Amino acid sequence: MKKHITLFTIALGVATLFSACNNGKEAKTGEAEAEAVVDNAAVMYSVDSSKSKISWSGSKPGGTHTGTIAIADGSVSVTDRTMGAGKFTIDMKSITVTDLEAGNGKENLESHLMGTVEGKEGDFFNVNEFPTASFVITSIEGDQYNPTVKGNLTIKGKTNNIEFPATVSYPGETMFLKSKKFTLDRTLWDVNYGSKSIFDNLGDKFISDDMELQIEVYAEKS
Repeated sequence: MKKHITLFTIALGVATLFSACNNGKEAKTGEAEAEAVVDNAAVMYSVDSSKSKISWSGSKPGGTHTGTIAIADGSVSVTDRTMGAGKFTIDMKSITVTDLEAGNGKENLESHLMGTVEGKEGDFFNVNEFPTASFVITSIEGDQYNPTVKGNLTIKGKTNNIEFPATVSYPGETMFLKSKKFTLDRTLWDVNYGSKSIFDNLGDKFISDDMELQIEVYAEKS
């Protein structure tokens, strides 16, 4: 019986990761754009990878799951406390499930999402072939402390431009950016496993195309 419960938990976890909680607004997406240029007068900030992360959350009837992905490195240019250009590397091998305990489906779900399970490498993120993702800022619009951030997000070699609202602060010699929660259609990055918009006859076994994200970037003046 315990084995059956564990297998159910794993299956539910995979499904719920990509089912949006409906708390985040859908991000605008489009074709890749030219990256922002660093201003000559800009001050550079380097990402603190120990504090920077992307949080994900997903749910379906009967359960909710949460997790994080680490931002491995990156830099941001700032002129008069206004963000300009920026590049970030996302460590896809750091995908972590935070709501499951070790030994209760956590490791199995993480392995399936990363694609380290033999025969299931391409189901989701296939980190052996695509160990990193990236985000490159293309423009910053609006208020300097409450901007709309636009940038090219590359996952599994596929790039789309996205935009999302954020808050930015500059405590001391540091910078902190926190996005509002937003959702993305995973199939735009060829993460198609269980997608009702891609595959027919899935019945109630489909996985939502939407994934909810929130980005937090801590950076220190270089």
